[in-house]
Amino acid sequence: MVRMSTLCYMEKDEQYLMLHRTVKKNDVNKDKWIGVGGHFEWGESPEDCLLREVWEETGYTLTSYHYRGIVTFVYGEDTVEYMSLYTADKFVGEPHPCDEGELEWVDKKDIFSLNLWEGDKIFFRLLEENRPFFSLKLVYDREDLLKEAVLDGKVLDIPTAVQYNK
Repeated sequence: MVRMSTLCYMEKDEQYLMLHRTVKKNDVNKDKWIGVGGHFEWGESPEDCLLREVWEETGYTLTSYHYRGIVTFVYGEDTVEYMSLYTADKFVGEPHPCDEGELEWVDKKDIFSLNLWEGDKIFFRLLEENRPFFSLKLVYDREDLLKEAVLDGKVLDIPTAVQYNK
């Protein structure tokens, strides 16, 4: 199965808006902290999907956002997901509750204390470094263990890549 999605880390006052996924049953992200976003609907561009998903999950309309990278997730032997990764620094609107979990503004310095996917730690580091557009491939097994990480065609040492030294 091949899927396409977007993920956005909204920023304000040195914080990211994080979604603690606690609601859906059989959720691959259950109990994880992630950004906001979701899967493409028919005919959507990455930007269409981004804007729709952010509004649906938060109530905010993005007015300034940046396409930061493409992340290829490989799960087991049968699933690949291509995720367009964005950050956003301006938005308008009134927040509303999210039906997928709890939204919370989290200090950037505290992000790595959350229950994150191992691969997410890599792209948070790339965002922190203000890395230009990147391609990151993350390979997970069926037990959700990160088995391989490839950044712009170069294999990364996983323990080193997921460490955060701040």
